[in-house]
Amino acid sequence: MTQLGISANRLELLQIAESVAREKSIDRTIVIAAMEDAIQKAAKSRYGSDNEIRAEISQETGEILLTRLLEIVETVNMEATQISLKEARRRNKASQLGDYIAEELPPLDFGRVAAQNAKQVIVQKVREAERERQFEEYKDRISEIVNGIVKRVEYGNIIVDLGRGEAIVRRDEALPRENFRYGDRVRAYIYDVRSEQRGPQIFLSRTRSEFMAKLFAQEVPEIYDSIVEIKSVARDPGSRAKIAVLSNDSAIDPVGACVGMRGSRVQAVVNELQGEKIDIIQWSPDAATFIVNALAPAEVVKVVLDEDAERIEVVVPDAQLSLAIGRRGQNVRLASQLTGWDIDILTEAEESERRQSEFAERSAMFMEALDVDEVIAQLLASEGFSSVEEAAFVEISEIANIEGFDEETGQEIQTRAREFLERREQELDKKRKKLGVEDAMAEIPGMTMEMMVALGENKVKTVEDFAGSVTEDLIGWYEKVDDESVRQAGYFDDLGTSKPDAEAMIMAARVQVGWITEEDLQPKAEVESEDAEASDDAMAPAAEGDEADKDAVTDSGA
Repeated sequence: MTQLGISANRLELLQIAESVAREKSIDRTIVIAAMEDAIQKAAKSRYGSDNEIRAEISQETGEILLTRLLEIVETVNMEATQISLKEARRRNKASQLGDYIAEELPPLDFGRVAAQNAKQVIVQKVREAERERQFEEYKDRISEIVNGIVKRVEYGNIIVDLGRGEAIVRRDEALPRENFRYGDRVRAYIYDVRSEQRGPQIFLSRTRSEFMAKLFAQEVPEIYDSIVEIKSVARDPGSRAKIAVLSNDSAIDPVGACVGMRGSRVQAVVNELQGEKIDIIQWSPDAATFIVNALAPAEVVKVVLDEDAERIEVVVPDAQLSLAIGRRGQNVRLASQLTGWDIDILTEAEESERRQSEFAERSAMFMEALDVDEVIAQLLASEGFSSVEEAAFVEISEIANIEGFDEETGQEIQTRAREFLERREQELDKKRKKLGVEDAMAEIPGMTMEMMVALGENKVKTVEDFAGSVTEDLIGWYEKVDDESVRQAGYFDDLGTSKPDAEAMIMAARVQVGWITEEDLQPKAEVESEDAEASDDAMAPAAEGDEADKDAVTDSGA
């Protein structure tokens, strides 16, 4: 009867392990290992914590084997953990110093306290294993959409039960004015999974652009099949969004595919996002076309791009200004996020006013520099001349052909322009010397006296100083401040220096000071081509010599 009871207990142990493993979705061996740890802990409290005790549970029979490990030593100092060599060899003749011998212990009779402690150890180990399983399962699911049930809401944070794990939608990752209650179903995007001390933390979002893109991929088969591609998404969560799409098949309209029959596909996404309005825009590789599309529904009259600064100026009819900007700047802000360009919006009246202002400034500049009356200055400005340099060095015919001018007038204007530039150059040279800018700076290709003065004012006085500059130092750069691009001035502001010109000047200065060589500046393919040509040239005399040798041999044989 006793034997049957023991067998039943052993069988029950394995059944418990199997049940826990199935319930927690972890390996049965992990549960059995946790039980072994619990038994070891209970045995140590029974036999003394100094003892090195091992517990093993047979996975076939459930039998528990308790052993105490004893180290074989010459002289025993601790009876709980050591055994003499002489005693060890009585048990096993092959025993050696430093080995361990296992001594079987009698079965353990668990008391109430020991059983409680064992239960805590098992629960802790199983919980750790469960957390590890959750982390391993979800760490590779980042960027997926998951469905869950709201477990509770704490201070605006939504705790979601995913079935095999628990996740959180933080307050700032939930849509505004969106309320969830216990038991509600929720769909969200996994954007991060972290292994923390309290267990794996699975972070969900309903506000991220990727969530919208994934929703469209679920609703639009063409996106799932990569026929239609989502190029970019910009969202004002819960209010409005813009999504740019491109078709890889000319027969399929990407916008129509995303809208669906009678708007069914886009409406499914809108419903999931609590009525968020979505503008679907056709992407274009041409920046100007793409930006005009992105500003829809506003009409655009004209665009002016600054590719170096990734900034665009958009001119709209006066009546369309509020539509282009949108409520609280929403339309232009989303268009800027979607395209990656900073967008400035002007009305036709504002643009006309600015053109008139620029025309007046150029006319005044010509009047002062060339000492001419207002009519002549305005004629030069209206013909597209924007600087004294242009008037000084263009073909004389370009000035003489202006209505009301003749060749004599053109010659006089060019003479005055060159005299003005010469006077200004002398003044700038004096200023440059006073600032301490060295003469060698003038040897850098493209360097002007005006540039040298600007550099001197910014403490750049030698070729080496200039060689240590970066392009942004010269032409300026943009920094994001409170989600707006703010331009930081460069040394060459208002001098019309382009980014490629600035880069070329800096590289020339580095060659001049010996930091790099001319060869370093050549494209790799060009260098390889030159090497090949040099190799061919080197081989040519040898080939000629070989031909001469062949002729000599032929003559000799004859």
